[in-house]
Amino acid sequence: MSILVTYGSTRGGTKGLAEMIADGLRDQGFSVDLCPPREVRNVGHYEAVIVGGALYAFRWHRDAKRFVKRHSAELRRCPTYLFSSGPLDDSANEGEIPPVKGVKALMELIGAREHITFGGRLSPDAKGFAAKAMAKKRPGDWREIEQVRAWVRSIALELRSGVKQGV
Repeated sequence: MSILVTYGSTRGGTKGLAEMIADGLRDQGFSVDLCPPREVRNVGHYEAVIVGGALYAFRWHRDAKRFVKRHSAELRRCPTYLFSSGPLDDSANEGEIPPVKGVKALMELIGAREHITFGGRLSPDAKGFAAKAMAKKRPGDWREIEQVRAWVRSIALELRSGVKQGV
């Protein structure tokens, strides 16, 4: 089965999550292409798609949002999963965080099977006015590899069985 994993990431945290997801799916025996949304021309030949976006001020990364809108017809025809990255605390690891309003609308547009929010990452040397100010007070990495692995296993099980499974 051929799967596309694509992501909108500004500072690399979401890209890192996408890499973990792609590696996990490969470990499960799937053929996976990993690339940023701007490099994807056609999704019609993929049997499943995973789209991730960093959250900034409760908004999904514009590259991820544009990708979903641009390929909405194709995404409605195959199993599609979305993930967000962003909370700079342990909240994503302590319980389910519902998708933000814009991501929920995209999920409805394409009939996405599932969404999960993972913890974010902010390096101490972050660039940009807002990120730099936040990094002075709250640098860190809240991405949990075990949470990512569990999500990948649930997707692999669902794709193999053809039945929606819980996380």
